[in-house]
Amino acid sequence: MPQDLAIKIIKLSKSFRIPTEKTRSVRERFVNLKWRINSRNLDVLKNINLEVKKGEWLGIIGVNGSGKSTLLKLINNIYEPDEGTIEVSGRLVPFLELGVGFNPELSAADNIFLNGTILGITRKQIRAKFKEIVKFAGIGKFINLKLKNFSSGMNVRLGFSVAMQSSGDIFLLDEILAVGDYQFQQKTKRVFKRLKRLGRTVIFVSHDLLSIKRNCDRVIWLNRGRIMAEGDPETVVNRYTHAKA
Repeated sequence: MPQDLAIKIIKLSKSFRIPTEKTRSVRERFVNLKWRINSRNLDVLKNINLEVKKGEWLGIIGVNGSGKSTLLKLINNIYEPDEGTIEVSGRLVPFLELGVGFNPELSAADNIFLNGTILGITRKQIRAKFKEIVKFAGIGKFINLKLKNFSSGMNVRLGFSVAMQSSGDIFLLDEILAVGDYQFQQKTKRVFKRLKRLGRTVIFVSHDLLSIKRNCDRVIWLNRGRIMAEGDPETVVNRYTHAKA
């Protein structure tokens, strides 16, 4: 892979098996002697070719179900492709399903150390950043509360606050601006500016088209698993919005 590339994707395809009928209960299947559920193949991504340069901010737009999140999960090795290859140069930091790995029976304080360790942050680093994490998440009053008593928004804020402490080269951001209140979103935007200043590579999935245009160097529009357009953010976003109208 050329040295100036962070990610190179060649002929990538991914599909899932989905049921074509309502799932029956075990009792219903037993009574009807029908244990097999009919299913069909759903193509989520089809023959994707994509290169992302080091230090580039790539925006990905498209309606729900167009394959955006699946593409990020493939890059992060959560899913395996059916066909094609993905080459990555650098350490990935995923902001996908924030808070995965949290234990609801533990306090927020304990979960900071737990989640940080999962993300490859040392306990020493977590201790040094602990107050910053708590302040950023805005959970100071609830730090000793069990996570099962947190709202979903508080969980996401905490997950983001921990993940942003992870040092990496390539950041995968999936709908980060869709969570949290106005204050938290402003903090998130400051994180974006820092990532840009540090020259990090970012793949940014969002329905916030203004933020896509403001932050990204290049944009791709996904529709039904295919790249419909690629290029300058203003041009691609305009094509996308006109197609939806």
